[in-house]
Amino acid sequence: MTTIPVGAALLAAASAFAADPPQVGPGTVVRWRGDGVESCSSGGRTWAPTVDACYYPVDLTASGTLELGRRREGRSESLTVRVGPYPYPEQRLEVEDRMVNLSAEDLARVERENREIAALWQRESPPRFTLPLAGPLAALPAGGRFGARRVFNGQPRSPHGGVDYSVAAGTPVLAAEEGVAVLVADHFFSGTSVYLDHGGGLITMYFHLSRVDVKSGERVARGTVLGAVGATGRATGPHLHFGVRWHGARVDPALLLGPVAAIREVGSPATAERQPSR
Repeated sequence: MTTIPVGAALLAAASAFAADPPQVGPGTVVRWRGDGVESCSSGGRTWAPTVDACYYPVDLTASGTLELGRRREGRSESLTVRVGPYPYPEQRLEVEDRMVNLSAEDLARVERENREIAALWQRESPPRFTLPLAGPLAALPAGGRFGARRVFNGQPRSPHGGVDYSVAAGTPVLAAEEGVAVLVADHFFSGTSVYLDHGGGLITMYFHLSRVDVKSGERVARGTVLGAVGATGRATGPHLHFGVRWHGARVDPALLLGPVAAIREVGSPATAERQPSR
C-alpha cells in the first residue's frame, strides 16, 4: 500500500480549498447529485430535491458568487459557485411608441400588473413535474433570443426572459407540464397571458396569445391546449413567448426541454464542504 506523506496531503487539501469556485452562466440551471439528499437551498429559499439531485436556477441578471446548500444524510453541505460574464447579444426592435414611452395611465397599469405577477415567484409547493418538460407547441421551430439585451426604438430595456417561437397565428399552445393556471390575464406588455404553477417553485409562462382556453384556478394536464398563438401586447408579429421562472429565477427554457443529462453538474455526488449536523 502506498503511503502519502502528511505534508503532501496537507498541500493537496490546501490547493483544493484555494481553487476558484466553479463558474456558472447567468440564466442557466446547475445540478448537484447525491444519494440521500433531503432538501436543497439557496438565496434564503429551501425546496425538495428532484429524484437524487438538487437543481439550482441561476437568475438571468445574477452576478458575483452564489451559495448552494443541501441537507444530505442528516448533515448540511454547501458549495460556492461564481457567476460568469453576461453572454447574451443585443437585440434591436421597433414597436409602437406608446409601448416604449408609456403614458401615466399605462405606467400605473404596468406597475399594478408587475405587483400581481411578482407574487407568483414566491410560490413553493410540492413538485408535480418531471424533466424534461414537454414543448409548448406540437412542433417546436428554432426559437431563441433568451437573455438578449433588448433595445426598443433605440431605448434600452430589460433583457429578454424567455424564448420566442415564430409560428402562424392560431397555432395551439400546449401546457409544458401538469399544473394549475394561477394567473390568466391581459397584460400591457405580454398581452393575453397564462401562468402555470407546476409546484416545486416552477412556473411556466405563455405570452401574446390570441385566445385563452383555460381559466384561473383550473388544473391542467401536460399537453392541454391553453390557447392559441397571437400578437397581443408588445409584439412585432405572431409568436409564442415561452418563459420559465424556477424558485423566482429567470432561466433559459431550452435547458428544461432537453435531456436532464445535459444540465451542468457542479460538485460531485458525495463530496462537499460538510458542516456540523444541526
